[in-house]
Amino acid sequence: MSDTPVQTSATVLTVRQVQDYHAMTLVAPAIAERFRPGQFVAVAVGGEHTSRLVRRCFGVYEVKSDYGGTVEVVFADRDLGTAWLAGRRARDQVDVVGPLGRPFRLPRDPVSCLLVGAGPGGAALFALADTLHRRGCQVHFVLGGPTARQVFGSRMAQRIGDTAVITTEDGSLGERGTVRDVLPKAIQETGADVVYGCGPTRLLRTVTGTAAEHGLPSQVSVEEFLQETGACGIGVCMTCVLPIHGEDGMAHMVRACADGPVLRGDRVRWNDLGTIPFDALGAPRTLSGGAK
Repeated sequence: MSDTPVQTSATVLTVRQVQDYHAMTLVAPAIAERFRPGQFVAVAVGGEHTSRLVRRCFGVYEVKSDYGGTVEVVFADRDLGTAWLAGRRARDQVDVVGPLGRPFRLPRDPVSCLLVGAGPGGAALFALADTLHRRGCQVHFVLGGPTARQVFGSRMAQRIGDTAVITTEDGSLGERGTVRDVLPKAIQETGADVVYGCGPTRLLRTVTGTAAEHGLPSQVSVEEFLQETGACGIGVCMTCVLPIHGEDGMAHMVRACADGPVLRGDRVRWNDLGTIPFDALGAPRTLSGGAK
């Protein structure tokens, strides 16, 4: 098996509505056999003659051996490109590149893992959960969203997780509140050794901060940031850069696609997303008092 991503014309097997989201299953054996949890695929939208050039990047929900190898992604219909994808039917062809990016780092020994997600991005936690279980780890879930229809995978989490806490802001499913409200208690009750996060950027900030308060490492997938800023998915366009704390103590700019999407939560400079901090290595310096 090679780690090199491939570009392929994948056959659509199914597209189904799941709450407020769409789940698309693609027959893509070459991608399925290379995939590791946390990686993503970049899907072309609009058809062969479209003027929409920017691919859409999605984390992978599930990989199966059916039909030689299938890959399932979950996404929200939020623009013309994703609307086009939602309208695909069985046997349609979709151009896909993958698997891309860096995967989650897995524990060497069986430990207690807390998986925290929200929105369609949280779908990527389930491929991770399967791998962690096979390594003998305990897998606990915390899933949240504004409403029941915006929490993906609650039943699956309750079925496969050692524990699962579901929270909605309107109280329509699980506990009323936010992930921020229930996360500290979940960390304590599960005896978590590591926290993984997938979903909106604000959620990842919460995961990182709460894990740090409890002295725990965190790994987060910045997939939403990649979806909002990325254009190529392969590290060429440089539109998805974000600042991190480097091991050398300097601030560095990294690409969400090629250097991520999985990053150490405590390394990301969450308050500086969307900017190039003045202290970043290689950043332009503002000279005071004129040129010298």
